Amino acid sequence: MTAIRASLDPALTGPGARFEIGVEDVLGEPMEVFVNRARSLRVLLERSARHGDAEYIVSGDRRVTYAQHLRAVASVAAALRERFGIGSGERVAILAANCPEWIVAFWATVSLGAVAVGMNGWWAGDEIRYGLADAEPKLLIADRRRLERLDGDPGVPVVEIDSEFDALWHHDPDAALPDVAIDEDDPALILYTSGTTGRPKGAVHSHRNVIALVDVNTYNGARRAAASSGTRPVRGRAYLTNPLFHVSGLHNGAIALLAQGATTVWHVGRFDPAVAMATMERERATSWSIVATTAWRVVNHPDAGRYDLSSLMHVGGGASPISGALQQRIREVFPNVAQRLGIGYGLTECTSLATIAGGGDLLANPDTVGRPVPMTELEIRDADGRVLAEGEEGEIHVRSPLVMLGYWRNPAATDAVILSGRWLRTGDIGSIRDGQLFLAARRTDLILRGGENVYPAEIENCLEAHPGVRECAVLGVPHDELGQEVAAIVVPAPGASVTGTELAEHVGRHLAAFKVPSRWTVRDEPLPRNATGKLLRHVVAGDAEATFVEE
Repeated sequence: MTAIRASLDPALTGPGARFEIGVEDVLGEPMEVFVNRARSLRVLLERSARHGDAEYIVSGDRRVTYAQHLRAVASVAAALRERFGIGSGERVAILAANCPEWIVAFWATVSLGAVAVGMNGWWAGDEIRYGLADAEPKLLIADRRRLERLDGDPGVPVVEIDSEFDALWHHDPDAALPDVAIDEDDPALILYTSGTTGRPKGAVHSHRNVIALVDVNTYNGARRAAASSGTRPVRGRAYLTNPLFHVSGLHNGAIALLAQGATTVWHVGRFDPAVAMATMERERATSWSIVATTAWRVVNHPDAGRYDLSSLMHVGGGASPISGALQQRIREVFPNVAQRLGIGYGLTECTSLATIAGGGDLLANPDTVGRPVPMTELEIRDADGRVLAEGEEGEIHVRSPLVMLGYWRNPAATDAVILSGRWLRTGDIGSIRDGQLFLAARRTDLILRGGENVYPAEIENCLEAHPGVRECAVLGVPHDELGQEVAAIVVPAPGASVTGTELAEHVGRHLAAFKVPSRWTVRDEPLPRNATGKLLRHVVAGDAEATFVEE
């Protein structure tokens, strides 16, 4: 079976069309690309001036127009350059809750040709220090709450958003945007993704990567509009509940929506379904990017029918499994979404998106994650790298200009996943049927808790550092709201006595709260392992019986 590709609309992608597709060299490999693309994120920023007094950011009672945003970005960029010496290729780390300052800091950084490092806002102090040591930023822009987790000097100059960022915002109201040269294959940003070895890895995205995603999103919107009987598109008002340190919030939210001239309406504070529905009603939101947990909490809220959600025309997501039953409930609560519900598959390593399913495909096959997006090829391969036939299950491989440059300062990890021809080995298991991708497993051990990726090895390493723990296993178990929750099975050290409460406190001191197991089992019987000592996780989970005989 050869690779499958997107089914394209020739009226939109043919010669001379806005989304014309051609073949060009991408990092030494011939690939399909959008011909009429921007060559840097700063070009997208410059083009946003056309939207003038339209709102770009709505965050609580704060409203920032495109013109105000552009002036703020130019001022902050000038301050970064003049006060902190930020230049091409240097890193600026951003660690904060979603807020206008996060977005402005990002655009200012990339407009200088520097690299924005989106640090996970849920990280504990140890994890933050690891990220700072790994990325070696020249500057950290952070809010007070997250700086307090460090409990000491972070070892890098800091701009505290709460008290110091305003001075950057108004540093030079008349500043022009930087004009430093930027190549489309220069690094633009680093986002950290958890690794099976227990430490996050920094996925490096180029300007080309992110712009390719922007154009894919814009193309998909144009195709939907063309199929909607020529109805005149309105300026989108997107409700966003995903964090800016994720591709869902940053790439598909702040960046792609700026390119479209849309308004981004950001949820403020801890997610509350009633507040979410009230905000969507008040702001007349036209779209909402979901994960299973946020969607579940809204559509199952007792007051769901009391809000006017008729403005919602598109709901989509894919950071965690969205069951057929949840899909149907979403259609019931959002009456105008029936044919516009979208579910995608992707990962940070391919700039968030490889396939997308919507409309009739999802209604016919709720388990599908869709067809390849433009410029993207998909193959299913076996353990020996042989391409498998349709219907056969194997490892998903992706080839596209969306594939990251690599992992930050980690060539061994990069070589393990970016293969010859720049094929990305995803580690996810699936099959292709009738041109659509169906997932069987996402990175075997991965736990998807409320849209957050949780890798057992990181928690197991933390638990095994506790003197009362001999060995342990961490796995995901089903949860109606979160999709999965984290469970731990612990074998105490000889003579030790431990409790779930004690161990949860231990994990919470070192890792983010969403990684702390919520279910605990303490047992005396050793955990099942194979002949090489590898934990038989599927046996621990009760999905299979142990077939190895201990000698």
